[in-house]
Amino acid sequence: MKFLESAGVGRTVATIAATVALATTAGCSSTADEPAPIAQSTAPTPVAAASSSLRLDDQPVTPAAAKLANGFRRQGFGPGVGVVLVPVGGSATIALGSQTPARVAWSTIKVPLAIAAHRNAADDDAEIGELVESAIINSDNSAALRLRKSLGSPTEARKKVTAVLRDGGDDTTEVVTITQPDETFGLTVWPLTGSAQFTAGLPCLADSAQVVRYMGQVAGVQQWGVEVMRGPKSTAVKGGWGPSDDGGEEVRQIGLITHADGQRTAVAMSSYVTGQTMGEGTATLDRVARWLNQNLALLPRGRC
Repeated sequence: MKFLESAGVGRTVATIAATVALATTAGCSSTADEPAPIAQSTAPTPVAAASSSLRLDDQPVTPAAAKLANGFRRQGFGPGVGVVLVPVGGSATIALGSQTPARVAWSTIKVPLAIAAHRNAADDDAEIGELVESAIINSDNSAALRLRKSLGSPTEARKKVTAVLRDGGDDTTEVVTITQPDETFGLTVWPLTGSAQFTAGLPCLADSAQVVRYMGQVAGVQQWGVEVMRGPKSTAVKGGWGPSDDGGEEVRQIGLITHADGQRTAVAMSSYVTGQTMGEGTATLDRVARWLNQNLALLPRGRC
């Protein structure tokens, strides 16, 4: 069930992430609800000028990627905020802001878990269908646990969720080994790059349509980040949050942005600083999403 890759977008992820990182040195943090306006200039910015000499697979970094990197830096989102953008159906990756340390998936892992459970169940298994709906729309932990147990032993479940990640385009993430009976893989360390690559392949999987529809109908507890964008034709998300060992809440999200022409952008983003509350984290990702909304024309996009 491998997804189809759009022509011309299979670029080296590590290279482009490193390239964009040159333009995204952290600014000072801000807690304002609205992002500061991006300064406009007719002269080439230092980032745009530098990008002309940086290449990946013998192709220059696109002007759009350079503009996004420069604009993100100007917003001053802070050192604990990271975003990765990938065109649906492709793998060219734009990584902005903080990418390390890679943090755990929390409830975003419920998306590949739900698909694995759907694959494992009989077509007419209404109970699994209801559990998938609740796990995605309501981020229901008990439903997710029952989905995990439906996959067999913890080892069998781990293999099946890993297979979904690989089919979606994440070739490196290692699903955590279950050590407690009530765990559902939320402690999997899922780098933003891997989660964005998976999200870019998600709608291209033949058995993902229902899960993607549920991501477009999430309950209020998940209506932040990409969900606050008003420019796209539609959005679909899955949020995740939980306590960090350093204190405070880690907040992250994967999302799909559908543009007016039907093409899509996959997004993975997260926010964490020591002592952050969930409300502060979601407010930060709202700011990031509003900035993305202002820059829709620059976002990488594609089709399956």
